[in-house]
Amino acid sequence: MKRNNTLNVLMMSYLLASGIATAAEKTATTFTPEQEARIGEVAKEYLLAHPEVLVEVSQKLQARQQEQQQQAMNAAVVQNQAALMNDKGTPSYGPADAKVTLVEFFDYQCIYCARLAPELEKIMKANPQVRFVFKEFPIFGQRWPESVSAAKTGLQVWQQKGAEAYLKYHNAIYATGHTGGKLTDADISAAAKVAKLDTAKAADVQGTLDGINTLAQQLGFGGTPVLVILPSVGASVDNISVIPGFSQAAELQKAIDKAASTTKK
Repeated sequence: MKRNNTLNVLMMSYLLASGIATAAEKTATTFTPEQEARIGEVAKEYLLAHPEVLVEVSQKLQARQQEQQQQAMNAAVVQNQAALMNDKGTPSYGPADAKVTLVEFFDYQCIYCARLAPELEKIMKANPQVRFVFKEFPIFGQRWPESVSAAKTGLQVWQQKGAEAYLKYHNAIYATGHTGGKLTDADISAAAKVAKLDTAKAADVQGTLDGINTLAQQLGFGGTPVLVILPSVGASVDNISVIPGFSQAAELQKAIDKAASTTKK
């Protein structure tokens, strides 16, 4: 009977994934124990003859979960758009009155963030009218302390030297090619020197890092990179794009164009 119950669950999962859950639930309440046992036998026979059904069920459920997660992130972005764009402690580059803002959550030790960096450079050159916001999000900090050190140094460069110096530091870190635990204190110091950071006067930026971490949790971001592209004013679930993981310049450009199209009169 336990095996039959398992098969019943599998069949119900298939019905759920197929979008006919309501009917299935209503029908299930009318089955007698004998009918339930027979359903289990039929389900077993069918699944043995068609094991590809289980793959289909798994794929549909996964797709549904991903869609729900995406919708939740989009809604959270709309609710937190001010925190995304207006934190003065967060580095940014581009015009203050830009109609479109691109926000990146990243970790210098993240391999995919490093692969994304040249794609972002292309986008920045092609879109000088867009404002770019850099959310230092060192998710690998517990594994590699240099992850946190690099993030803090970047924030210190921003606060002390401004946007141009921050971008030099940012690019210098990625130019080392050291990710996945290979970044060193010497790499960070060299990049800070390129940006002309006065370490003796470096500010305490822990509060900014904590705020970014809290924001990421509120948005449902658990990894890096994550890109958020939105109109600087009037963002809604219909005109924003939340892109987790690596993406190429062409995809980012489409998201920028989408956000920009809603700002035109």
